[in-house]
Amino acid sequence: MNNLTSLFLSQSYKDTWDDYNRSLTSETFPQWDYIILTASDENQAAGYRSQIESRKDFLPSGTHFAVIPDEGNVRVGSGGATLSVLRYIQKRETECRRVQEGSQAEDEVFDGLRILVIHSGGDSKRVPAYSALGKLFSPVPHKLPNGRSSTLFDEFLIAMSSVPSRIREGMLLLSGDVLLLFNPLQIDFSGRGAAAISFKENVETGKNHGVFLNSEDGNVKKFLHKQTVETLRQAGAVNVNDCVDIDTGAVIFSAEVLKALYLLISTEEKYFRYVNDRVRLSLYGDFLYPLAEDSTLETFFQEKPEGEFCPELTEARKAVWEALRPYRMKLLRLAPAKFIHFGTTREILKLMNGGVEDYKELEWSKKVNSSITGQTAGYNSVLSDRAVVGEGCYLEDSFVHSRAVVGNGVILSYLDIHDEVIPDHVVLHGLKQKNGKFVCRIYGVQDNPKESVLFGMELEKRAGELGISEDELWGKREHTLWQAELYPECDGIQAAVKASLNLYEIFHNGGDLASWRKENRKSLCSGFHDADASAIIAWNKRMQELVQMDEIAKDIRQGKPVREVTDLEPLTKIQREWMEKRLNRADFSEAVRLNYYVGSALGSREGDKYIEDSFRTISEQILVSAMKNLQYNENCRIVCEEHTVKLPLRVNWGGGWSDTPPICCETGGTVLNAAISLNGELPVEVTLVKIPEKKIVFDSRDMDVHGEFDTIEPLQRTGDPYDSFALQKACLLACGILPAQGGDLSEILERLGGGFEMHSEVTNVPKGSGLGTSSILSAACVKAVFEFMGISYSEADLYAHVLVMEQIMSTGGGWQDQVGGVTNGIKYITSTPGLNQQIKVQHIELKPETRQELNERFCLIYTGQRRLARNLLRDVVGRYVGNEPDSLFALNEIQKVAALMRFELERGNIDEFARLLNYHWELSQKVDAGSTNTLIDQIFLSIEDLIDAKMVCGAGGGGFLQVILKKGVSRNQVHSRLKEVFQDNPVDVWECEII
Repeated sequence: MNNLTSLFLSQSYKDTWDDYNRSLTSETFPQWDYIILTASDENQAAGYRSQIESRKDFLPSGTHFAVIPDEGNVRVGSGGATLSVLRYIQKRETECRRVQEGSQAEDEVFDGLRILVIHSGGDSKRVPAYSALGKLFSPVPHKLPNGRSSTLFDEFLIAMSSVPSRIREGMLLLSGDVLLLFNPLQIDFSGRGAAAISFKENVETGKNHGVFLNSEDGNVKKFLHKQTVETLRQAGAVNVNDCVDIDTGAVIFSAEVLKALYLLISTEEKYFRYVNDRVRLSLYGDFLYPLAEDSTLETFFQEKPEGEFCPELTEARKAVWEALRPYRMKLLRLAPAKFIHFGTTREILKLMNGGVEDYKELEWSKKVNSSITGQTAGYNSVLSDRAVVGEGCYLEDSFVHSRAVVGNGVILSYLDIHDEVIPDHVVLHGLKQKNGKFVCRIYGVQDNPKESVLFGMELEKRAGELGISEDELWGKREHTLWQAELYPECDGIQAAVKASLNLYEIFHNGGDLASWRKENRKSLCSGFHDADASAIIAWNKRMQELVQMDEIAKDIRQGKPVREVTDLEPLTKIQREWMEKRLNRADFSEAVRLNYYVGSALGSREGDKYIEDSFRTISEQILVSAMKNLQYNENCRIVCEEHTVKLPLRVNWGGGWSDTPPICCETGGTVLNAAISLNGELPVEVTLVKIPEKKIVFDSRDMDVHGEFDTIEPLQRTGDPYDSFALQKACLLACGILPAQGGDLSEILERLGGGFEMHSEVTNVPKGSGLGTSSILSAACVKAVFEFMGISYSEADLYAHVLVMEQIMSTGGGWQDQVGGVTNGIKYITSTPGLNQQIKVQHIELKPETRQELNERFCLIYTGQRRLARNLLRDVVGRYVGNEPDSLFALNEIQKVAALMRFELERGNIDEFARLLNYHWELSQKVDAGSTNTLIDQIFLSIEDLIDAKMVCGAGGGGFLQVILKKGVSRNQVHSRLKEVFQDNPVDVWECEII
């Protein structure tokens, strides 16, 4: 299509989509009274009804939908099917009492009705994959605006939603294997006789289809069916642009034509006279032919029938001629317009591998609701990134797993392919039978099942060469691929796939012919007739559900932000099973993100559960890793009666949050911080006291809690964040004083030399200070226990045990606080990726004058408020796990800033350090917007002229702030300014020193 045509049809589609939605929501919008599908038999009809039922939420409530199978489940022709439709409507209208006895003639029920009929009763022999549910429900490479995968039926329903407003009454008949793209506003039908809808197509296309010859008064003058280009030119059917009026299979019958046709079957005897498999009336050959101006009864009798010539057909044609000859058929020549014939397997593969580009303005795509990377085309399908797939393939409602190898030009339909090797240029189609068994039909892409050819080989000849008799394949049936009993019926789909590949190998000088002979086999025809339509629909739904889940998995691998992931409805059983299997084999990072992404896509309480599982995975995996590193120390002894450890606080300068799991576990962490005293004191204090009783006592003065333990089991319970003594218990486990499992507390204390009390407190520091008090208290506990128990240690040992202790507590926090406070000085701390964090601490040596300037210009300000109780850690970790670009950038950048800060401090450049601190503050707000608030902003603003840099302490949101003063500015000046602005509010400068 050229661009203008594409744009015109694109806008036309948008208009019809709007009308379709109006038909769903508006009671006054003109809509079809009936939409009726014809089917070849009751089995196919049941499948159609199931498809309609599955769409019930997307169908106009004012329209009656029905499926009419061919009478007696035998082929009665498209004309016979049309007569069955008329009979159905007449009966239903009578039953609904729209026609009151005596007030209207029986044939007048069609007055005022708008009827859409889609003839879809074919076997789809040339596309066997679509036989079971018919071509009408075959895929269209289009994701509908409401997110559903489209089929021909869906496109018909949408495209024809605008037509009822263009006709007062009558019946529009369509062919179920031809998709029409046009603007319905071009339909101009007076309501008399009939009208044929034609599109302009090049004569080279027209020679393979029916062509209308137009008369001077705008009616159909003559039908030209599959004529040569020369014949079409001689007849005057080709215009100056080398185009013809092609027969689209769409025709409109007025109410009066419907009445005339109904009168042919108004009694039971008449109905069965014309609707049977011997007469096989054709809609196009028998009902349209009498409407053309140049038609004659003599030539009508000679028209090629759908069935065979017979006296009954001649008699029927005579009656049809008398009924319809008084009417004419107007030719509606629509342009721009396009028709797409879903005729053969080869045409479908061509459409999906390039042809679809012609319809990109209609938002058609070679990948529709599929989880596929690369160039493979797909519809409701999943393709593993690790599978090997050749060029020009098309996956339809299929799942190709990681170990599969698929050749070039292959179509896979309704299959799971695991570790099979699929040869080039074949179709594999899985089909469940009504008896619960499966067949997998394999044939060549170029094969025409109406012929006797398989894999491009003459079937009878090749079978003879293999010693397969005609009777084995066909019995007394027609010798075509369609009727050949080739495909073993198996208990499962995987066995059916294996059997079909064996058939391929047999025909290519390999395979196991003996096992093939033993199997009960189906033909394309019998497999279609015995298909379980409900299983096909269920498989389609299954694949839609699996595509959604696999798309999320691929989104995670590709780093797609969680906010861009498509929303999910509550998970189905299949999706929950997928999650369980995936999580069982997922590594740490995938498990964390899979739960988080699925939870975010779900929303609601169900989504919250998965998000909770994401954070639980982080803490549990880290705890498991930490517990593996625990070593019970059987040699330690209490070496003194009482021992006290006091530790400073810490201020964070660079790299904060990069030390937090899972960030540090995946990328490593980089932090620059410093130990400080507050108001001349080291506020974190832990005291251990030996006691004669065989028990352990925990006492926390600042938390006002006290606990005594004379058995070991309660001391070994870890991971409860609400446990008042979680910190003390974790310390004893991390230091090896108690075993992680088993043991007797009395015996352990006997070996240690007695029981003991552990007193802990943080003095004169406001709660929620942001100065790392709770984590530094952990470090103080470890240091105190080591020294109380006579355990020798290096600085690295101290850091390692403190880190294990923090992991045992499962707080989800990082390691920078405890490392920052356990020893004095400015420290540059790094870790490598891994659950078991190995940290490296480097003490930064400053020149005396640099240290003096830094202490003079560094200032702590208390905000007077505690940090708000909010899910701070979850917000930050969630943004990281959810691959939010701003957060990922900032978390990477702050580690670089930490390294640059160290560089500038070692050079003695406090001004450049201040500039970096300001930049870090900007980045911190990208990581967590809640790190600041109105009060913090006001404090910084009130002293803006006095400072060169600003930053929160810890996570921010309250507690302490830190600033670098301008040269020559004193802390007292800041104090005065703050008191001037905030007066009696506790906002003020606190004395501190970097130690």
